[in-house]
Amino acid sequence: MPPVPGSLRARLAEPRIAIGHFVFEFATPGIGYLARNAGADFLVLDLEHSGFTYERAKAIVLACRAAGVFAVLRVPSHDAKDLSRACDVGADGVMAPLVHSAAQARAIVDALKYPPDGRRGVGSVQMHDRYRAGPIADKLRAANDALAVFLQIESREGVDDAEAIAATPGVDCLWVGHVDLSCALGEPGRFDTPAFTSAIARVIEASRRAGIRTGRVAPTADECAALAAAGYDCLALGTDTQTFQAALSRGIADLRARLGNAS
Repeated sequence: MPPVPGSLRARLAEPRIAIGHFVFEFATPGIGYLARNAGADFLVLDLEHSGFTYERAKAIVLACRAAGVFAVLRVPSHDAKDLSRACDVGADGVMAPLVHSAAQARAIVDALKYPPDGRRGVGSVQMHDRYRAGPIADKLRAANDALAVFLQIESREGVDDAEAIAATPGVDCLWVGHVDLSCALGEPGRFDTPAFTSAIARVIEASRRAGIRTGRVAPTADECAALAAAGYDCLALGTDTQTFQAALSRGIADLRARLGNAS
């Protein structure tokens, strides 16, 4: 089905590259406006590694709504309780880690979508539907057509089944977990090996054939631009901790150089 106008899925359907940012630490009320004012299309709030609760995620989703920036929640597991709860607290998109097969992809979509597209349990007049009443059938259809589904490819198995994963109905983006993938390929932190570059080419081609996006995070604009040239079309510019520390480090180094002996 076509995406709901104004949704993250609609943004992903546009030809221009979508640009976002990862949040691991600074889940503050102002993060939505900070991201929007910086020009970001979306934020990925990480629940896999950060320790953020769904209660905290709910507050950040609300902050993002107020600012007009999309909120993607990366969940800690494929458990239907994690997936559906991310939807229930209002996520515009859900990112699932470590997807190894099309069977897993189908199960994830099944947990994220309401009937007839899936088996997500129905809770109405809640955060996800902005506490608005209305015909249930219409609300379920709109929710299914608005939610963007990101599946992470970060294993040999995921690469081997990338074509079938990308072709799974309801999937909008294959997101490369490049560090985990490099570990799975036996060379942690190496992103230039023949095995890694071959795997990435396969994932990008699988996404292209399925008509969906390929995403990845990189710490600098130069690296993001290189990824775009390689075929990625959904990018996250760094994480909050990387960005803060890099900016502060540059500023302090510049200040110490200006102060000279006075420092």
